[in-house]
Amino acid sequence: MPAPITDSLPPGLRELRTRPLLAVRLDVRGPMPVIATPGAGRRIGVVTGGSFDGERLSGVVMDGGSDWQTLKADGSVLLDVRLILKTRDDAFVAMTYRGIRHGTPDVIARVDRGEVVDPSEIYFRTIVQFETAAPQYNWLNHVVAVGVGQRRADGPVYSVFEVL
Repeated sequence: MPAPITDSLPPGLRELRTRPLLAVRLDVRGPMPVIATPGAGRRIGVVTGGSFDGERLSGVVMDGGSDWQTLKADGSVLLDVRLILKTRDDAFVAMTYRGIRHGTPDVIARVDRGEVVDPSEIYFRTIVQFETAAPQYNWLNHVVAVGVGQRRADGPVYSVFEVL
C-alpha cells in the first residue's frame, strides 16, 4: 500500500496559517418573516450599521447591507451576507461572506430565543472576501479570510482571520 499523500506534503501544505484581520459587530433589523422555499425557508435581515476594528483597518458598517439566511430542515442556517465598510480614512470596502451555523437542537433553540451561547457550543463559521478600489486597501482584494461568529441579541459579532 502506498504511503499516505499527507506524508509527502511540504510543511506549507500541512497546516492552515492565519492572523487576526478584524472584529466586526453588526446591527441587524429584522429578520423579516420566514419565506417558504422548496426544501428550506428564507429569513432576511437588514444590516443597519455596526463597526469593525483591526490592526490594519477600522471603521463603520454602512446601513443597507443584507443577511440572507437559508433555514435548513436540520436546524442549520446557511448565511449569505453583503456589507459595505467605511474605513476611518473614508475608503469603502465591500465585504461578502457565506457561512454556516449549526449546533445541537438545544443550542439552536437557545439561539432562536435570542440567548447568547458560548462560541464553543455552536459551529458558526464564514468564508470572507473583500473588494475595494481604495489604493491603500488594495491588499484586501487578494485576501481570503475565515470568520468565527457569535449571535447576540443585538446582532452577530465575528472575529475574522486572514488566511496566510
